[in-house]
Amino acid sequence: MSNTGPRKPPLVAEKRKQKTKPKPAAQPRKARKRAAPRRRGGNVLARGVLGVFGLIWRIVWGVGWRLTAAFLLILAVSVGYYYNSLPAASALLDGRARGSVTLMDRDNEVFAWRGDQFGGAVNAQAVSEHLRNAVIATEDRRFYLHPGVDPIGIASAIAINLREGRGPFSGHGGSTLTQQTAKLLCVGTEYVEADWKSEADYIADCRRSSLGRKAKEAVYAIAMELKYTKEEILSIYLNRAYMGGGAYGAEAAAQRYFSKHAAQLNPSEGAMLAGLLTAPSTLAPTSNLARSQNRASVVLGLMRNQGFLSSAEAAVALASPAVLSQAAERQAGGYFADWVMSSGPEFFTRDTTEDVIISTTLDQRLQHAAEEGLQAVFDEKLRDGSKAQAAVVVMSADGAVRAMIGGRQTKVSGAFNRATQAKRQTGSSFKPFVYAAALELGHSPLDTVVDEPYCVDVPGSKRWCPGNYDNRFHGRVTLADALQHSYNIPAVKVAETVGLDLVRKVASDFGIQSDLAAGPALALGASESTLLEMTGAFAGILNGGSSVTPYGLVELKLLGADQPIMGAGGGIGERVIREEAARELTWMMSRVIDGGTGGRAKLQGREAAGKTGTTQAARDAWFLGFTADYVTGVWMGYDDNTPLTGVTGGGLPAEIWHEVMVRVEEGMPATPLPMNRPVVQPAQPQVAEQPQGWQGTQTRQPAPAPQQNREGPITSILRQLLGG
Repeated sequence: MSNTGPRKPPLVAEKRKQKTKPKPAAQPRKARKRAAPRRRGGNVLARGVLGVFGLIWRIVWGVGWRLTAAFLLILAVSVGYYYNSLPAASALLDGRARGSVTLMDRDNEVFAWRGDQFGGAVNAQAVSEHLRNAVIATEDRRFYLHPGVDPIGIASAIAINLREGRGPFSGHGGSTLTQQTAKLLCVGTEYVEADWKSEADYIADCRRSSLGRKAKEAVYAIAMELKYTKEEILSIYLNRAYMGGGAYGAEAAAQRYFSKHAAQLNPSEGAMLAGLLTAPSTLAPTSNLARSQNRASVVLGLMRNQGFLSSAEAAVALASPAVLSQAAERQAGGYFADWVMSSGPEFFTRDTTEDVIISTTLDQRLQHAAEEGLQAVFDEKLRDGSKAQAAVVVMSADGAVRAMIGGRQTKVSGAFNRATQAKRQTGSSFKPFVYAAALELGHSPLDTVVDEPYCVDVPGSKRWCPGNYDNRFHGRVTLADALQHSYNIPAVKVAETVGLDLVRKVASDFGIQSDLAAGPALALGASESTLLEMTGAFAGILNGGSSVTPYGLVELKLLGADQPIMGAGGGIGERVIREEAARELTWMMSRVIDGGTGGRAKLQGREAAGKTGTTQAARDAWFLGFTADYVTGVWMGYDDNTPLTGVTGGGLPAEIWHEVMVRVEEGMPATPLPMNRPVVQPAQPQVAEQPQGWQGTQTRQPAPAPQQNREGPITSILRQLLGG
């Protein structure tokens, strides 16, 4: 074949082939880098700034990711350490260092708590949903969303603190419920008595709010979130949180304030308990109910806003705020409870590590009656601003204390108890023991003594010349008249006749344990005693002449135990005077109320006996008396011994006694007093040698020797001293 035929066009145009330049040879990399700036245009300053920032970023990134990795490693190790140290959730429910004491009245009803009260472990799902929701709404609304630490909550708290002019970490802390639980657990540090000066120091250390402490709590909280479920964490919190009034945990608080279980709380009650968590001691409803209700209304608003309550439910709860149960509202027996706690062994009362149940003699009806009676007189008869104090004790004839008031402020605990702690001169209320000694010797209430000017030479002191309250002398009077009108000179003469040592023995055997005066002023109540001792001594007269030991503790046992650890430590003791002498003394004392110095204590349609007492300069005023059912003692005075103005034992104390006993005896049958009216015996020859002033005393024929079981120790001693 030839090549003369038509030619095919070239694949690339000739011109383009001619214009295509050869590719330059590759330059070394370093050369390209040096040449690059020359190809760039733009602002040199901007390029410099960007270069600096780039350098900083590379440094920050290089250091930052390493620090972050180190932090995460440390965090993981710390969380792992706490995770492995955490016990089972059930072991963390009761965190008290002390035990509790629950006090029961004579009807087996709770009336007081002491120590760290714990009502028993409860599960978060078992408590009232209103309490659970109130706690979440108040303390941590994102509780179910965060892993133990809530960055949103922390940021919000910092913003609030800055907005309110505080430092970023001062005030609101943004702590979650889990972190608060970590704080309650003291980040796993248990209380060891040997390591701390006191439990208070340990608690203060656990509550520190430094940044380091908060960091530990955050790590511990994360470990808890990994170890426990949300419900277990909430259960620990609800069982360990302090809710005021000595109550630890929701169950104890529900019982303490509302006398119901935590599962039975309504929205108002649940909101009140949740409101206590911020300041339990200040907001406790037993301290200030109105303040606690105001805080609860805020919590109810939070519950409504977060959807836990509808608007209608919230309105109903706000219209019906929570109120205290009757037992919590009365707080009956505050002084009584303190006294009972002091009468038991410390390791089962004030310092107990166990949960203890104490059954007592308290009658809440009588306690309420005593408080009402005292308040009625003070409201009507005492001038405004007066700081005069009063104390009241009501007891049975066997020494069982049924009610006790240790001061005008009746709803307190831990206060100075004037019924048991204040030792004051007894004044003329001591005179029944003088006449008890005389009656035990065989004298009659109708025997006579001359009320006339009388002086006694007291060894080591001045000549003492007692006088009567009315500054008069009344001539020959019977012993009964002398006691009825509280004449001083006859009482001194009788005491001198029977012997001061024997008068002291009668008084001490009846239960007056205080030091008794050695001189003749003993007969006029120069010695000091407590109201409880004096009331117990008068109970001995009512019960027929036997001593009593006042008591309030009936039985002490551990929670859940069947057998008591200890029983009552008081009651009726040995006989002091013959029953006949006690009955005659009761008759003499009944005349004090029926026409004597204690007329203001008279009860309509009911027999009563008693004795007034006023000390020198009216620093103390007493009235002690009894019906067939109860013995009641009343003391009135100032704590600093300031004299009372226009007050004697037959005045306001007698009126208080009357108002108390009217309420105590309400609804009870009028039982006659166990007393004997004396029979007049023929006059006997005068004793050859009589003490000065004991003139023409009429005595009864010596009575036949009483049966052995009716003769008291005083009779035996007196017969020996008098020669048979």
